[in-house]
Parts: sequence; structure tokens; C-alpha cells
Amino acid sequence: MDSPRLLRRCLLATLSAVLLASAAVMPAQADTGQAATGKAAPEPKAAAAVTFSDTFDGAAGSAVNSSKWQIETGDNVNNHERQYYTAGANNAALDGQGHLVITARRENPNNYQCWYGRCEYTSARLNTAGKFTTTYGRVEARLKVPRGQGMWPAFWMLGNDIGQVGWPNSGEIDIMENVGFEPSTVHGTLHGPGYSGSGGIGAAYSLPGGQAFADAFHTFAIDWSPDAVTWSVDGNVYQRRTPADLGGRQWVFNKPFFLILNLAVGGYWPGDPDGSTSFPQQLVVDEVKVTTSDGSGGGAAIRGLAGKCVDVAGASSANGTPVQLYDCNSSAAQQWTVASDGSIRALGKCLDVTGNGTADGSTVQLWDCGGGANQRWVVSAAGDIVNPQANKCLDVTGNNSANGTRLQIWTCSGGANQKWTVG
Repeated sequence: MDSPRLLRRCLLATLSAVLLASAAVMPAQADTGQAATGKAAPEPKAAAAVTFSDTFDGAAGSAVNSSKWQIETGDNVNNHERQYYTAGANNAALDGQGHLVITARRENPNNYQCWYGRCEYTSARLNTAGKFTTTYGRVEARLKVPRGQGMWPAFWMLGNDIGQVGWPNSGEIDIMENVGFEPSTVHGTLHGPGYSGSGGIGAAYSLPGGQAFADAFHTFAIDWSPDAVTWSVDGNVYQRRTPADLGGRQWVFNKPFFLILNLAVGGYWPGDPDGSTSFPQQLVVDEVKVTTSDGSGGGAAIRGLAGKCVDVAGASSANGTPVQLYDCNSSAAQQWTVASDGSIRALGKCLDVTGNGTADGSTVQLWDCGGGANQRWVVSAAGDIVNPQANKCLDVTGNNSANGTRLQIWTCSGGANQKWTVG
């Protein structure tokens, strides 16, 4: 669905200046090893490299790490937001318990002036421009959002060339936005030339049973590869966008982007606070992390028996598509990312044990990422890919290296049909 905002936020003048300056038939053999002998579970393999991480450790009241983040200051007339973003630790500080707390207050201690006159609120906005950018990978944050009419927290990204090409030509990826009048819903959106503002390309995700995002921490993520962005909440994928969704308009998301965290107050989309809104309100950030499975972040092959690759049949992203062995061809159907949640992903979906099976011979397939135990895997240093729930290994059925041989789980035997190289 299109984003309901009327006008998208633009960078503040101070940030623009910084940017301009920085520019199955035969069974596998039975196991006589791990399960029977009681060997320790395989050690996880570091298949995903962490390229950026902040867990916000530090003394209560201290400012964020200035080697990772810069603080923006000023107001934002573009969206008619009501807050003034302050510097230092006034509205963005560590809590001493491993969190960054961005606080919106109804106050103006320093007579800040906004587009509408004397500012009514203060808050904070942080970005990594000039300090960290990424092209592709998994970008995620564990957050607890504020509540109340007029609150507008966001975790998002802008193209690093914004200082040269402007917005929306720079591109914008909104990983998570929430507006206070929708306590159970978040939005993920792409903005670019010809599809910005209310014409952004995106979708919404709602919690079941009327739960509110402000009641608990949730993990908001994108999995980003060449010509594809996939959004998830707590491992649940809710949309995937490619150039085919743009109706011929330009895809501007194959280049470096930087990260932004902010808590806005009021504006065209959320509306202004009213008598029901209590202050202060807080966006609490537990962690921000960017990981990539190889140098490009676009995914990597998983090679096994006879040097062939784990492959999604027909390169189809439909739920239930078989996962098979096939000649390696570098296609998207063979580009896998080992995510930080233990899932193994391709085409925006997860490697899944069919029917939540744990028995020998349970096939594997592609399915929407749901966070279930049948989508959790451990890649061992010995080359096993193990589903801990079943305590069984990813296995080539019948030790058959022919193209199209279905993959399954089977009791770990150490055979060549259960050995894999990631990347």
C-alpha cells in the first residue's frame, strides 16, 4: 500500500552540508555419530559478517558513540513537524542498561525557534552519514516505540549521494515507521524519483489481536540485495520489492545508504499531539546491526555434493517451492544469506522444513519467514547445516548428485551428501 504521508521528510540543512562535504526415494545412511555418541552440538559458523553494530553500552546519561553517530539539530518544516532536534545527550542518551533512549518532551528550555514560531517540543535525530554506509545486507534494529497521538518514530536509510542529487533521487528506504494513531501497525516504504511522498511503494504490518508495538521490543529488518528489498518484523516477512514494482520508474537502491533513527512529534502524516498525548515519550533502541553474508551482502552460494549448489526450484519465491541440488549458476535462486536469527534466506523467504517435520526424510522448501524452529539452522565448522529442533542435518536425498535432487533433513552421518560450504 502507498504510504499515507502527504510530504516526505527531507534532510535538515546541517546534514546536507555535512554530506556535500563528505560525499526422495533412497534414504541416506543412518547416523553412527553425533546423536548416538552424545557429541556436543556443532559450533556456529560465522557465515554472516557484522559490518556495523551498536548495543548502546555505557554509563547512564552519556551520549551516543560519536564515532558511529552524528546528531542533527533544528526543526523540519518539510513535514510540518513540531519538534526541535537538540544536540548532545539532551534528548538522546544511554540508559546504562544497554539501550539508547530518544526522548520527546513538551518543553523549550532554550527558546528554540521553529518554522511555526517558538518550538513546543524537543526530540532527537541521529544518523551515520560520513561514518558508516552499506550497500546490501541485513539491516535491523530492536526497538520499543512510544505511544500516543502525534508520535512518529522511524528507523530508515537515505542514499549517500543525497548531497549531490537531492531527495528523492537519492532514494530512501523506510525500514520502520509508526504513527501514534496506529498503535498496532508499522510501515515499510521505498521512495525514489516519481514514487515519493504519498506515492511511495510500500506495505504495512500489523500485530495480531490488537497488540501495540509500544508494549514490547520488536525487531525490524530489511534483507537487501541487488534489485530487491525484503521487509520483516520479528522474522515475519511482509513484503518484497523489486524494480518490477516501479512501473518503469528508476530503481535507485543499488548504491551506498546510511542509517537514521529519529522520533518526530506531529506533522502531516501523524497529526499533532492532542489532549490524550502524554509526555515525555520514548523510542528505546536495544541494538542496531548490519550484517552481510559475503563481501557484497547480496547473498552467497551454498555448495555441497559434487560441487553443486542449494537451489530454489525454478527460481520461484512461492511458498512450498522445493529446495534442490543443482549446478551452480550464480542466480538469485542460489544466493543465500545466513541471518543473525538463525534463518537461511533466499528470494526474500526462508529455508523451511516442510510441515514442521522432524523425522528422517522430511523435505525442505522455501516459505515465508515466520521465526519457527523449523526455520532455524546452525552452520557448523565441520560443514554441517543442522536443524536443532530435529537434531538432523541438511541432506541430499539418496546421495544423488543429479540436478533436481530434493533436499531433506536426515540423521547426521558425516557423509558427503551432508557437507556444505557457505560462501
